[in-house]
Amino acid sequence: MGTNSQSTTVPETDEDMLLAPAPLRDDTAAPIGSVKGLTENWQKWSHEHQEYQKHNPFSNNTRPTSVVVPQRGQDDYGRPLQGSMTEQRGKDAHTHIGREVQELCEVIRDIGEPINKADSDGLVIAVEFGKLFEHYVSISNKLVGILLRARKQRLVDFEGEMLWQGKDDHVVIILLQ
Repeated sequence: MGTNSQSTTVPETDEDMLLAPAPLRDDTAAPIGSVKGLTENWQKWSHEHQEYQKHNPFSNNTRPTSVVVPQRGQDDYGRPLQGSMTEQRGKDAHTHIGREVQELCEVIRDIGEPINKADSDGLVIAVEFGKLFEHYVSISNKLVGILLRARKQRLVDFEGEMLWQGKDDHVVIILLQ
């Protein structure tokens, strides 16, 4: 019978099968379903997670080792890390808002009327907020925010800090460029 552990013969009975040693494996990678494979995968995930937590500012385990976080007063303070997804999303949003501001200026140019302004050299294009609101509502629901952004970029000018539908319908918006 095959009870010798050094034997390479095939076991003949169920009892011999229980006594036969498992075949030795030469490969170093354990299959995913084995305990060794599961342990290796868990250790790999654990190590990756620990590295991620070192860079996570909301983690209790934050220890900036390789990443230098800018301090208050430095140029990069309050900005996302170079090459990060957050930086890319910010750039995409900036581009999108820029296009919306340009579109707003084109709409003002189209529906506005030229007027003489005392402090400018010639004619400027102006439109009342109510007329602009009624026309622009089919384009975007963010008119006031885009107007504020355009004023910050010195593309338009109007009186007051905020414009309200109904209340400020007669406020004149002037296209500066």
